Amino acid sequence: MEPQKPSLPEPHKPPPRQPEGCLVVAVRLPVRIVVLVLVVPVRMLWDAAVVAGRVLRDAVLRPVGRALLWLARALFVWPFAALWRYVLVPLGTALTWLGRILFVVPAVWLYRWVLTPAGHALAWAARTVGAGIAGLALGIGAGLGWLYARVLTPVGHGLLWVLRGVGSVLGALGAGTYAVLAWLVRHLVVVPALWLWTWVLAPAGRAVAWCARGVAWALGIAVTGIGLALYWATRVLFVLPALALWRWVLVPVGRALAVVAREVGAALGHAWRIAGRISLAVGRFLGTVLRWTVVEPLRWVYRAVLTPVGHVVRDAVLRPAAKAARGVGRAIREALASARESARQARADFRRMLFGEPREREAVARREPHGAGTRTLDRRTTALTKD
Repeated sequence: MEPQKPSLPEPHKPPPRQPEGCLVVAVRLPVRIVVLVLVVPVRMLWDAAVVAGRVLRDAVLRPVGRALLWLARALFVWPFAALWRYVLVPLGTALTWLGRILFVVPAVWLYRWVLTPAGHALAWAARTVGAGIAGLALGIGAGLGWLYARVLTPVGHGLLWVLRGVGSVLGALGAGTYAVLAWLVRHLVVVPALWLWTWVLAPAGRAVAWCARGVAWALGIAVTGIGLALYWATRVLFVLPALALWRWVLVPVGRALAVVAREVGAALGHAWRIAGRISLAVGRFLGTVLRWTVVEPLRWVYRAVLTPVGHVVRDAVLRPAAKAARGVGRAIREALASARESARQARADFRRMLFGEPREREAVARREPHGAGTRTLDRRTTALTKD
Protein backbone atom coordinates (compact mmCIF):
# COMPACT_ATOMS: atom_id res chain seq x y z
CA MET A 1 0.00 0.00 0.00
CA GLU A 2 1.59 3.26 -1.14
CA PRO A 3 1.58 6.19 1.27
CA GLN A 4 -0.72 9.02 0.29
CA LYS A 5 0.96 12.28 -0.54
CA PRO A 6 -0.37 15.35 1.23
CA SER A 7 -2.46 17.42 -1.09
CA LEU A 8 -1.09 20.89 -1.78
CA PRO A 9 -3.41 23.82 -1.19
CA GLU A 10 -4.83 25.24 -4.35
CA PRO A 11 -3.65 28.74 -5.24
CA HIS A 12 -6.04 31.53 -4.47
CA LYS A 13 -8.05 32.41 -7.50
CA PRO A 14 -9.66 35.81 -7.82
CA PRO A 15 -13.43 35.69 -8.02
CA PRO A 16 -14.76 35.79 -11.58
CA ARG A 17 -15.73 39.26 -12.69
CA GLN A 18 -19.38 39.80 -13.29
CA PRO A 19 -20.39 41.02 -16.74
CA GLU A 20 -20.75 44.77 -16.86
CA GLY A 21 -23.57 46.57 -18.59
CA CYS A 22 -23.43 49.20 -21.28
CA LEU A 23 -24.12 51.96 -18.74
CA VAL A 24 -20.94 51.10 -16.83
CA VAL A 25 -18.81 51.08 -19.99
CA ALA A 26 -20.35 54.34 -21.20
CA VAL A 27 -19.76 56.14 -17.87
CA ARG A 28 -16.25 54.84 -17.02
CA LEU A 29 -14.02 56.47 -19.67
CA PRO A 30 -15.41 60.06 -19.53
CA VAL A 31 -15.47 60.03 -15.76
CA ARG A 32 -11.84 58.84 -15.55
CA ILE A 33 -10.64 61.51 -18.01
CA VAL A 34 -12.43 64.32 -16.14
CA VAL A 35 -11.30 63.09 -12.73
CA LEU A 36 -7.67 62.74 -13.92
CA VAL A 37 -7.63 66.33 -15.19
CA LEU A 38 -9.02 67.55 -11.84
CA VAL A 39 -6.89 65.36 -9.56
CA VAL A 40 -3.40 65.87 -11.09
CA PRO A 41 -2.99 69.50 -9.85
CA VAL A 42 -4.34 68.57 -6.41
CA ARG A 43 -1.91 65.63 -6.10
CA MET A 44 1.05 67.78 -7.22
CA LEU A 45 0.13 70.47 -4.68
CA TRP A 46 -0.20 67.79 -1.99
CA ASP A 47 3.22 66.28 -2.79
CA ALA A 48 4.80 69.77 -2.84
CA ALA A 49 3.25 70.53 0.57
CA VAL A 50 4.55 67.20 1.96
CA VAL A 51 8.10 67.88 0.72
CA ALA A 52 8.01 71.46 2.06
CA GLY A 53 6.80 70.18 5.42
CA ARG A 54 9.60 67.62 5.64
CA VAL A 55 12.24 70.22 4.72
CA LEU A 56 10.78 72.65 7.27
CA ARG A 57 10.81 69.93 9.95
CA ASP A 58 14.40 68.79 9.27
CA ALA A 59 15.98 72.20 8.55
CA VAL A 60 14.10 74.58 10.86
CA LEU A 61 11.90 72.99 13.50
CA ARG A 62 14.34 70.36 14.80
CA PRO A 63 17.35 72.76 15.16
CA VAL A 64 15.11 75.41 16.73
CA GLY A 65 13.67 72.82 19.10
CA ARG A 66 17.12 71.59 20.13
CA ALA A 67 18.30 75.16 20.69
CA LEU A 68 15.21 75.94 22.80
CA LEU A 69 15.74 72.71 24.78
CA TRP A 70 19.39 73.63 25.49
CA LEU A 71 18.34 77.19 26.44
CA ALA A 72 15.65 75.84 28.78
CA ARG A 73 18.18 73.53 30.45
CA ALA A 74 20.68 76.39 30.83
CA LEU A 75 18.06 78.76 32.29
CA PHE A 76 16.03 76.43 34.49
CA VAL A 77 17.53 72.95 35.01
CA TRP A 78 21.24 73.61 35.58
CA PRO A 79 20.81 76.57 38.04
CA PHE A 80 18.32 74.62 40.13
CA ALA A 81 20.53 71.51 40.04
CA ALA A 82 23.53 73.53 41.22
CA LEU A 83 21.40 75.21 43.92
CA TRP A 84 20.21 71.78 45.13
CA ARG A 85 23.65 70.16 45.04
CA TYR A 86 25.86 72.91 46.45
CA VAL A 87 23.45 74.91 48.70
CA LEU A 88 20.34 73.03 49.81
CA VAL A 89 21.94 69.61 50.44
CA PRO A 90 24.80 70.95 52.68
CA LEU A 91 22.34 73.28 54.43
CA GLY A 92 19.91 70.39 55.02
CA THR A 93 22.71 68.20 56.37
CA ALA A 94 23.78 70.91 58.79
CA LEU A 95 20.20 71.55 59.93
CA THR A 96 19.66 67.80 60.43
CA TRP A 97 22.77 67.52 62.62
CA LEU A 98 21.76 70.63 64.60
CA GLY A 99 18.21 69.35 65.10
CA ARG A 100 19.52 66.01 66.29
CA ILE A 101 21.80 67.67 68.83
CA LEU A 102 19.20 70.20 70.05
CA PHE A 103 15.99 68.12 70.01
CA VAL A 104 16.44 64.38 69.45
CA VAL A 105 19.15 63.71 72.06
CA PRO A 106 17.36 65.73 74.85
CA ALA A 107 14.03 64.10 73.98
CA VAL A 108 15.55 60.60 74.15
CA TRP A 109 17.18 61.41 77.51
CA LEU A 110 13.87 62.82 78.87
CA TYR A 111 11.94 59.73 77.71
CA ARG A 112 14.49 57.27 79.09
CA TRP A 113 15.26 58.81 82.51
CA VAL A 114 12.06 60.80 83.35
CA LEU A 115 8.95 59.66 81.49
CA THR A 116 9.63 55.89 81.65
CA PRO A 117 10.14 55.77 85.50
CA ALA A 118 7.12 58.07 85.99
CA GLY A 119 5.00 55.81 83.79
CA HIS A 120 6.07 52.71 85.70
CA ALA A 121 5.11 54.40 88.99
CA LEU A 122 1.71 55.44 87.65
CA ALA A 123 1.07 51.91 86.35
CA TRP A 124 1.89 50.41 89.80
CA ALA A 125 -0.49 52.89 91.51
CA ALA A 126 -3.25 52.11 88.97
CA ARG A 127 -2.85 48.35 89.57
CA THR A 128 -3.10 48.86 93.36
CA VAL A 129 -6.24 51.02 93.12
CA GLY A 130 -7.78 48.54 90.66
CA ALA A 131 -7.22 45.65 93.07
CA GLY A 132 -9.00 47.57 95.91
CA ILE A 133 -11.96 48.46 93.68
CA ALA A 134 -12.23 44.83 92.52
CA GLY A 135 -12.42 43.60 96.18
CA LEU A 136 -15.15 46.16 97.00
CA ALA A 137 -17.13 45.10 93.91
CA LEU A 138 -16.91 41.44 94.97
CA GLY A 139 -18.32 42.28 98.43
CA ILE A 140 -21.24 44.26 96.94
CA GLY A 141 -21.96 41.41 94.50
CA ALA A 142 -22.11 38.85 97.34
CA GLY A 143 -24.62 41.03 99.29
CA LEU A 144 -26.85 41.46 96.23
CA GLY A 145 -26.77 37.68 95.59
CA TRP A 146 -27.96 36.96 99.15
CA LEU A 147 -30.79 39.55 98.79
CA TYR A 148 -31.91 37.95 95.51
CA ALA A 149 -31.82 34.38 96.86
CA ARG A 150 -33.42 35.02 100.34
CA VAL A 151 -35.90 37.85 99.68
CA LEU A 152 -36.76 38.52 96.03
CA THR A 153 -37.13 34.87 94.94
CA PRO A 154 -39.82 33.87 97.55
CA VAL A 155 -41.76 37.10 96.89
CA GLY A 156 -41.70 36.40 93.12
CA HIS A 157 -42.98 32.85 93.60
CA GLY A 158 -45.95 34.10 95.65
CA LEU A 159 -46.91 36.73 93.07
CA LEU A 160 -46.68 34.10 90.30
CA TRP A 161 -49.12 31.79 92.17
CA VAL A 162 -51.65 34.62 92.61
CA LEU A 163 -51.43 35.61 88.93
CA ARG A 164 -51.99 31.99 87.83
CA GLY A 165 -55.24 31.78 89.85
CA VAL A 166 -56.53 35.07 88.42
CA GLY A 167 -55.63 33.91 84.88
CA SER A 168 -57.58 30.63 85.22
CA VAL A 169 -60.74 32.51 86.33
CA LEU A 170 -60.48 35.01 83.49
CA GLY A 171 -59.93 32.15 80.97
CA ALA A 172 -63.18 30.43 82.01
CA LEU A 173 -65.17 33.68 81.64
CA GLY A 174 -63.61 34.37 78.19
CA ALA A 175 -64.50 30.86 76.87
CA GLY A 176 -68.20 31.28 77.77
CA THR A 177 -68.37 34.74 76.24
CA TYR A 178 -66.76 33.49 73.01
CA ALA A 179 -69.33 30.62 72.69
CA VAL A 180 -72.30 33.01 73.08
CA LEU A 181 -70.88 35.54 70.56
CA ALA A 182 -70.14 32.76 68.01
CA TRP A 183 -73.76 31.45 68.15
CA LEU A 184 -75.18 34.97 67.69
CA VAL A 185 -72.89 35.79 64.72
CA ARG A 186 -73.74 32.53 62.98
CA HIS A 187 -77.54 32.88 63.21
CA LEU A 188 -77.71 36.63 62.71
CA VAL A 189 -75.02 37.21 59.98
CA VAL A 190 -73.67 34.05 58.31
CA VAL A 191 -76.96 32.20 57.60
CA PRO A 192 -78.75 35.27 56.05
CA ALA A 193 -75.68 36.17 53.99
CA LEU A 194 -75.42 32.60 52.61
CA TRP A 195 -79.11 32.60 51.62
CA LEU A 196 -78.73 35.99 49.90
CA TRP A 197 -75.69 34.79 47.88
CA THR A 198 -77.32 31.47 46.84
CA TRP A 199 -80.81 32.74 45.77
CA VAL A 200 -80.24 36.40 44.76
CA LEU A 201 -76.67 37.44 43.89
CA ALA A 202 -75.53 34.30 42.02
CA PRO A 203 -78.54 34.19 39.54
CA ALA A 204 -78.24 37.96 38.95
CA GLY A 205 -74.48 37.67 38.22
CA ARG A 206 -75.07 34.83 35.72
CA ALA A 207 -77.63 36.92 33.84
CA VAL A 208 -75.32 39.94 33.72
CA ALA A 209 -72.42 37.77 32.45
CA TRP A 210 -74.60 36.30 29.63
CA CYS A 211 -75.64 39.82 28.53
CA ALA A 212 -71.99 41.00 28.59
CA ARG A 213 -70.90 38.07 26.39
CA GLY A 214 -73.58 38.91 23.85
CA VAL A 215 -72.58 42.57 23.71
CA ALA A 216 -68.90 41.63 23.33
CA TRP A 217 -69.69 39.26 20.41
CA ALA A 218 -71.65 42.01 18.61
CA LEU A 219 -68.85 44.55 19.14
CA GLY A 220 -66.27 42.02 17.85
CA ILE A 221 -68.25 41.48 14.62
CA ALA A 222 -68.54 45.25 14.08
CA VAL A 223 -64.85 45.93 14.75
CA THR A 224 -63.79 43.10 12.41
CA GLY A 225 -65.85 44.50 9.54
CA ILE A 226 -64.54 48.05 10.05
CA GLY A 227 -60.94 46.74 10.23
CA LEU A 228 -61.27 44.82 6.94
CA ALA A 229 -62.70 47.90 5.20
CA LEU A 230 -59.87 50.12 6.50
CA TYR A 231 -57.23 47.51 5.54
CA TRP A 232 -58.37 47.27 1.90
CA ALA A 233 -58.78 51.04 1.62
CA THR A 234 -55.26 51.65 2.99
CA ARG A 235 -53.75 48.99 0.73
CA VAL A 236 -55.43 50.29 -2.43
CA LEU A 237 -54.81 53.98 -1.71
CA PHE A 238 -51.27 53.91 -0.18
CA VAL A 239 -49.46 50.53 -0.24
CA LEU A 240 -49.91 49.58 -3.89
CA PRO A 241 -48.88 53.05 -5.26
CA ALA A 242 -45.87 53.18 -2.91
CA LEU A 243 -44.83 49.67 -3.96
CA ALA A 244 -45.10 50.57 -7.65
CA LEU A 245 -43.09 53.77 -7.08
CA TRP A 246 -40.35 51.80 -5.26
CA ARG A 247 -40.21 48.96 -7.79
CA TRP A 248 -40.43 50.88 -11.08
CA VAL A 249 -38.88 54.28 -10.21
CA LEU A 250 -36.66 54.39 -7.11
CA VAL A 251 -34.89 51.05 -7.56
CA PRO A 252 -33.73 51.70 -11.18
CA VAL A 253 -32.68 55.27 -10.33
CA GLY A 254 -30.78 54.03 -7.23
CA ARG A 255 -28.97 51.36 -9.25
CA ALA A 256 -27.93 53.94 -11.86
CA LEU A 257 -26.69 56.32 -9.15
CA ALA A 258 -24.81 53.45 -7.44
CA VAL A 259 -23.07 52.57 -10.73
CA VAL A 260 -22.12 56.24 -11.27
CA ALA A 261 -20.88 56.60 -7.66
CA ARG A 262 -18.84 53.38 -7.87
CA GLU A 263 -17.24 54.42 -11.15
CA VAL A 264 -16.50 57.90 -9.76
CA GLY A 265 -14.80 56.36 -6.70
CA ALA A 266 -12.76 53.94 -8.82
CA ALA A 267 -11.82 56.79 -11.16
CA LEU A 268 -10.69 58.90 -8.18
CA GLY A 269 -8.43 56.11 -6.90
CA HIS A 270 -7.01 55.41 -10.36
CA ALA A 271 -6.44 59.11 -11.06
CA TRP A 272 -4.81 59.60 -7.62
CA ARG A 273 -2.31 56.80 -8.32
CA ILE A 274 -1.52 58.09 -11.84
CA ALA A 275 -1.17 61.65 -10.50
CA GLY A 276 1.24 60.32 -7.84
CA ARG A 277 3.47 58.83 -10.53
CA ILE A 278 3.34 62.04 -12.57
CA SER A 279 4.17 64.08 -9.45
CA LEU A 280 7.05 61.70 -8.64
CA ALA A 281 8.52 62.14 -12.12
CA VAL A 282 8.21 65.93 -11.92
CA GLY A 283 9.73 65.96 -8.45
CA ARG A 284 12.69 63.84 -9.55
CA PHE A 285 13.29 66.17 -12.52
CA LEU A 286 13.18 69.26 -10.26
CA GLY A 287 15.44 67.52 -7.73
CA THR A 288 18.00 66.71 -10.41
CA VAL A 289 17.96 70.30 -11.66
CA LEU A 290 18.34 71.62 -8.10
CA ARG A 291 21.17 69.20 -7.42
CA TRP A 292 23.26 70.19 -10.46
CA THR A 293 22.59 73.93 -10.11
CA VAL A 294 22.83 74.43 -6.32
CA VAL A 295 23.93 71.37 -4.31
CA GLU A 296 26.98 70.29 -6.33
CA PRO A 297 28.50 73.83 -6.44
CA LEU A 298 27.96 74.20 -2.70
CA ARG A 299 29.53 70.81 -2.08
CA TRP A 300 32.58 71.75 -4.17
CA VAL A 301 32.94 75.06 -2.25
CA TYR A 302 32.70 73.12 1.06
CA ARG A 303 35.31 70.55 0.03
CA ALA A 304 37.78 72.83 -1.78
CA VAL A 305 37.54 76.04 0.27
CA LEU A 306 35.80 75.75 3.64
CA THR A 307 37.35 72.44 4.79
CA PRO A 308 41.03 73.56 4.47
CA VAL A 309 40.22 76.90 6.13
CA GLY A 310 38.47 75.05 8.96
CA HIS A 311 41.46 72.73 9.47
CA VAL A 312 43.80 75.71 9.69
CA VAL A 313 41.50 77.44 12.24
CA ARG A 314 41.21 74.21 14.25
CA ASP A 315 44.98 73.57 14.40
CA ALA A 316 46.04 77.19 14.93
CA VAL A 317 43.29 78.58 17.21
CA LEU A 318 40.81 76.08 18.63
CA ARG A 319 43.16 73.32 19.86
CA PRO A 320 45.50 75.72 21.77
CA ALA A 321 42.45 77.45 23.29
CA ALA A 322 40.98 74.06 24.33
CA LYS A 323 44.30 72.99 25.85
CA ALA A 324 44.51 76.21 27.86
CA ALA A 325 40.88 75.79 29.00
CA ARG A 326 41.59 72.20 30.13
CA GLY A 327 44.60 73.43 32.15
CA VAL A 328 42.46 76.11 33.84
CA GLY A 329 39.74 73.56 34.60
CA ARG A 330 42.26 71.12 36.07
CA ALA A 331 43.64 73.87 38.35
CA ILE A 332 40.12 74.83 39.47
CA ARG A 333 39.25 71.18 40.23
CA GLU A 334 42.44 70.73 42.28
CA ALA A 335 41.63 73.92 44.22
CA LEU A 336 38.08 72.72 44.90
CA ALA A 337 39.36 69.27 45.98
CA SER A 338 41.80 70.84 48.43
CA ALA A 339 39.04 73.10 49.78
CA ARG A 340 36.72 70.08 50.30
CA GLU A 341 39.51 68.16 52.06
CA SER A 342 40.16 71.14 54.34
CA ALA A 343 36.45 71.43 55.16
CA ARG A 344 36.30 67.68 55.89
CA GLN A 345 39.28 67.91 58.25
CA ALA A 346 37.71 70.93 59.99
CA ARG A 347 34.42 69.05 60.51
CA ALA A 348 36.32 66.03 61.88
CA ASP A 349 38.30 68.25 64.31
CA PHE A 350 35.09 70.01 65.47
CA ARG A 351 33.30 66.65 66.01
CA ARG A 352 36.33 65.30 67.92
CA MET A 353 36.37 68.47 70.07
CA LEU A 354 32.65 68.11 70.96
CA PHE A 355 32.31 64.33 71.39
CA GLY A 356 35.87 63.13 71.87
CA GLU A 357 37.68 60.33 70.10
CA PRO A 358 35.46 57.51 68.77
CA ARG A 359 35.64 54.25 70.67
CA GLU A 360 37.66 51.51 69.02
CA ARG A 361 35.88 48.22 68.33
CA GLU A 362 36.93 45.27 70.46
CA ALA A 363 38.47 42.37 68.60
CA VAL A 364 36.24 39.30 68.53
CA ALA A 365 37.83 35.86 68.64
CA ARG A 366 36.60 33.88 65.64
CA ARG A 367 36.46 30.13 65.96
CA GLU A 368 37.80 28.92 62.65
CA PRO A 369 39.59 25.63 61.97
CA HIS A 370 43.37 25.90 61.44
CA GLY A 371 45.16 24.39 58.50
CA ALA A 372 47.02 21.92 60.72
CA GLY A 373 43.80 20.43 62.10
CA THR A 374 42.44 19.19 58.81
CA ARG A 375 42.50 15.52 57.81
CA THR A 376 45.57 14.22 56.01
CA LEU A 377 46.65 10.86 54.70
CA ASP A 378 48.56 9.96 57.89
CA ARG A 379 45.86 11.10 60.40
CA ARG A 380 42.41 9.66 61.17
CA THR A 381 40.83 12.78 62.67
CA THR A 382 39.05 15.57 60.85
CA ALA A 383 38.04 19.12 61.75
CA LEU A 384 34.62 17.83 62.88
CA THR A 385 35.75 14.81 64.96
CA LYS A 386 38.76 16.19 66.81
CA ASP A 387 38.56 17.18 70.49
